[in-house]
Amino acid sequence: QVQLVESGGGLVQAGGSLRLSCAASGSIFSINAMAWYRQAPGRQRELVARIIRGGSTNYADSVKGRFTISRDNGANTVYLQMDSLKFEDTAVYYCNANIMTMSQPAYGMVYWGKGTLVTVSS
Repeated sequence: QVQLVESGGGLVQAGGSLRLSCAASGSIFSINAMAWYRQAPGRQRELVARIIRGGSTNYADSVKGRFTISRDNGANTVYLQMDSLKFEDTAVYYCNANIMTMSQPAYGMVYWGKGTLVTVSS
């Protein structure tokens, strides 16, 4: 069984910074892409940033230049450094990962964390 657990959310003033972490645990053989999504009230969940195992990244246009995604493959952890936060960044942030388990090492499955709330005050 695999779990993704996010941490680091909270309340911050506009212009401030937060760092989110997401640790994967369980019977993990390997992790392919890891990503952060977010969902604001009344809106659809959207991709914020994604990083593949080799380190290549892509970002939503709305966060380019402000957010940085990184990962520690040895620790099965992905991070999201969020700088210059804006009111519109307020959302629940979800971790997402494509994981190959010990029981199925050739087949990746997508897992989600339960989310962490980020609130940016204007």
